[in-house]
Amino acid sequence: MSNPGRESFWSRFRRPDSTLIAFSLIGSTLVIFSFLALATITLTQLADLTFLVRVATDSRVINSIALTFGAGLAVVFILLLFGTPLAYVLARTHSRINSLVEALIDIPLVLPHTVAGIMVYLLFMQRGLLGAPLKDIGIVFEDALPGIVMAMLFVSMPFYVNTVREGFQKVPLHIENVARTLGATRFKAFVLVVIPLSARHILNGSVLAWGRAISEFAAVIMIAYYPMIVSTLIYYRFTTGGLKESSAIAFLMIIASFSVFLVIRIATRYLGSYDDRV
Repeated sequence: MSNPGRESFWSRFRRPDSTLIAFSLIGSTLVIFSFLALATITLTQLADLTFLVRVATDSRVINSIALTFGAGLAVVFILLLFGTPLAYVLARTHSRINSLVEALIDIPLVLPHTVAGIMVYLLFMQRGLLGAPLKDIGIVFEDALPGIVMAMLFVSMPFYVNTVREGFQKVPLHIENVARTLGATRFKAFVLVVIPLSARHILNGSVLAWGRAISEFAAVIMIAYYPMIVSTLIYYRFTTGGLKESSAIAFLMIIASFSVFLVIRIATRYLGSYDDRV
C-alpha cells in the first residue's frame, strides 16, 4: 500500500529546482566567458603548431617561465616562514593593534600595481632604506632576482596571511588547550595540533599567493625589468614582435600554470577528503 505523504516528500526532490536552474544559467555567463577566452587563444595557437613549437623550444622563453615559477616558489617559502607565525598571532590574539596590522597586510589588495612597484622600488633601490645597507653586503635588488621576489612578495602577502589566519581561527581553541594541559608547549601544540588541522588552508593560501606572485607585472618591472619574468617577456615580445609571438608565449604560460594548478587542486581535494574521514 502506497504512502501518499512519503511520495509527496520525495516528489519535491524530483521536481526541477527553478532557483538552481536560474542560478546555473546566470553563473554560466562567467564560465562561458572564461571558456571562450581560452578557446580563442588555443585555436589560434593550434592553427600554427610549427611556430608554437619554435617558441616553446626558445631557451629565453623556457628560462623566463622557469624564473617566474622559481621566484613564485621563493615567495611561498618566505610566506611559510614569516607569514605563518603572523597569521597565528592574528588568529589567537585580540589586541587593538590587530586591526592596524591587518590593514597594513591588506594594502596591496587596493593599491594600483604601479603604486605597489614604486613603494617596493623606493624601499629596495640602491639608495633605499633597506636597499642601501643590503647592497653593502652584496645583495642587490635592482634588475636582479631579489627585486623580483620582493615585488611578488609584497603583492601576494594578503592572500597567504588572510587565508591561513582563517584556517587557524577555525581550529577550536579548546583542542589546542587540551594538548597544552597534557604537557605540550604552545609551540608544540601549534606544530602537532594547529598545523595539521589547518593544512588545507595553508595549502590554499600557498596556491593563491603563488598564483598572485607569478601573475605580477607592473610592480616587478618597476624594480627589475631584467631578468625578464614571463609577463615582462610577453610585454616585450608584444611591443617588438607583435601579437603572434606574444600570444604564443602567453599560451605556453597558460598550459604550464593550468597543469600546476590542476595537480595542486587535486591534492587539495584529496587532503580535504582525508580531513573529512579523520
